Amino acid sequence: MTAVIAALAGTEGFTQNLKYPVTQKIEHTDEYHGAKVQDPYHWLEDDKSAETEAWVKSQNEVTFGYLNKIPFKGKIFDDLEKAYNYPKYSAPSKKGDYFYFYKNDGLQNQSVLYRQKGLKAAPEVVLDPNKLSADGTTRLVVFSLSKDGSFAVCGFSQGGSDWQEYQVMDMKTLKMLPDKVEWVKVSGAAWQGDGFYYSSYPKPDGSALASKNENHQVFFHKIGTAQKDDKLIYEDPANPQRFHTVSTTEDELYAVLYVSDRGKGKDGNGLWVMKKGESKFVPVKEEITDFSYSLVENVTDGFLIETNENAPNSKVLFYELKNKTWKTFLPEKPEPLQGAGTAGGKLFASYSKDVTTRVYVYDLKGKLENEVKLPGLGSAGGFGGERGDAFVFYTYTSFNYPPTIFQYDIATQKSTVFREPEVSFKPDDYETKQVFYPSKDGTKIPAFITYKKGLKLDGNNPTILYGYGGFNVSLPPSFSSTRIPFLNQGGIFVQANLRGGSEYGEKWHEQGMKAKKQNVFDDFIAAAEFLIKEKYTSSGKLAIQGGSNGGLLVGAVMNQRPDLFKVAFPAVGVMDMLRFHKFTIGWNWIADYGSSDNADEFKTLYAYSPLHNIKAGAKYPATMITTADHDDRVVPAHSFKYAAELQAKAGATSTNPLLIRIDTNSGHGASNTKKALETQADIYAFMFANMGLVWK
Repeated sequence: MTAVIAALAGTEGFTQNLKYPVTQKIEHTDEYHGAKVQDPYHWLEDDKSAETEAWVKSQNEVTFGYLNKIPFKGKIFDDLEKAYNYPKYSAPSKKGDYFYFYKNDGLQNQSVLYRQKGLKAAPEVVLDPNKLSADGTTRLVVFSLSKDGSFAVCGFSQGGSDWQEYQVMDMKTLKMLPDKVEWVKVSGAAWQGDGFYYSSYPKPDGSALASKNENHQVFFHKIGTAQKDDKLIYEDPANPQRFHTVSTTEDELYAVLYVSDRGKGKDGNGLWVMKKGESKFVPVKEEITDFSYSLVENVTDGFLIETNENAPNSKVLFYELKNKTWKTFLPEKPEPLQGAGTAGGKLFASYSKDVTTRVYVYDLKGKLENEVKLPGLGSAGGFGGERGDAFVFYTYTSFNYPPTIFQYDIATQKSTVFREPEVSFKPDDYETKQVFYPSKDGTKIPAFITYKKGLKLDGNNPTILYGYGGFNVSLPPSFSSTRIPFLNQGGIFVQANLRGGSEYGEKWHEQGMKAKKQNVFDDFIAAAEFLIKEKYTSSGKLAIQGGSNGGLLVGAVMNQRPDLFKVAFPAVGVMDMLRFHKFTIGWNWIADYGSSDNADEFKTLYAYSPLHNIKAGAKYPATMITTADHDDRVVPAHSFKYAAELQAKAGATSTNPLLIRIDTNSGHGASNTKKALETQADIYAFMFANMGLVWK
């Protein structure tokens, strides 16, 4: 009890004396369809100004001053570091004589890329990104081998930015060639013969981290040449807010062009192909609608294509190239198809049943051969390979099942453990259960609840409720070692599968889009009410958390139900719903959100935009906003303006801290291991301190 009182004295007393930096207000008004909207912190959108830099410094001084007074913060970091410190591997992938995989020894800032001849030979280092920058924030984000494995494109990101630079490695010497390709974004490296396709933007005017990105171009880079000599393959300057990306088929016979028009609110894509040796793409699906098309692989006389056209749960069709006809290969099922791919002369199709993975194997005529038996109800991914492969790898995981790599033999249809994680804790000490709770309109929403076995469910447990709910993104079961110390403190972790995701196909997605976005917020609020009603926790012990679109979620429900939560963590959130499309690739989100340029959609966005709905004098939960200076996906101005408005309207009357934590040399996610652990330690410390708890 004494320790609890000491912790309260060290945090709550300090909260009441918090003095937030005074953020200058300016006269700036935007007009939307006759409505005038004040934007007094508009100046914070300039990420390069001295004034913004000074504001960031002053906010961080307050935030880290507060966090550093929490007496058990160091203990939390030590516990997280210990839990995270075990070897972590990716599943191997085969190219030529070599198997390639990533490994992190435990606490390395970046995972190291290895290769080995056969599965039993000694591995050799291909590339160690930890040696590329002093602070370990340069990441290897693309590694694409040529068909014969002689060369590889290595794509690097610096400081967490989405911008990438491509270099080419000679796989015989493991040395970089002089080739260098800059300003790559929303791209892969698709090999064909002596070079590769990639997508890039013209060099931005103004801030590289905030300027709007337009005119996405596809180039072909030939090995041994300069970027200025790259051949322009495709562009569409008349439609500057389209994405153009290219992949190639395994045999490199076809280049496949994907064209999307999300800036105009269209959720699907067009699909074009170009045969090797030819100079023009021909359409498979020319018109861009809300239907998506993805080429699985080329087979005799045509292509296998995954699509949701007239199939909300998706299906696979066969497109005959000569006659341009379609026929069903895999019909739509009651469960949504999450992905399909080929390997070893088979097609592997992954479905989601109540947010858990089911994998089925088909021959290339579409006949079902077998289901891949998984260890339990969790998530499985992988199954990639080439036509001649005799086996594939996949990784299986769940909330209480650390990622484990399995080898699946195609001929025997059997899975065997290839590599188990060497964790220092016992996964069996924890349990996960799935519940279905009613939302405001009666829709049943699934959620996973994880805690340590034997925990007393008396309504007094510190609980984190996590959600996303958007962009057709599913939140399947996943393992996090940094969650274990929290569970050991009597914590409960809840992941709600809100509408807007892909958990139940396109219809589920559509129920959380545009004019129906409020459903997502209602789902999240209902989850909190369910947890309190069922005695998992109470309002005084409930924290909410979400990042990016999930940061928007947290900001919106804080405004709508500030009484329901004790602590809130809106991370890298889209907080200004009226101006999001004016930065970098924010226009890409119009397909999910709508746009303030549209009169009807403006009304919807303005009604829930976190920045524009903060209530003066309201008692908000203890809030720690997190963002980073190199986030060029959701620019930090969203969080800057939101924090300034929250402090101005509620700071004086709130007994809870309203802080913003701004990381440096990091992006939309932590740019290295150390930063990730530091951020998580601060989150747990802030949460426990404001709940009157001590980390033991």
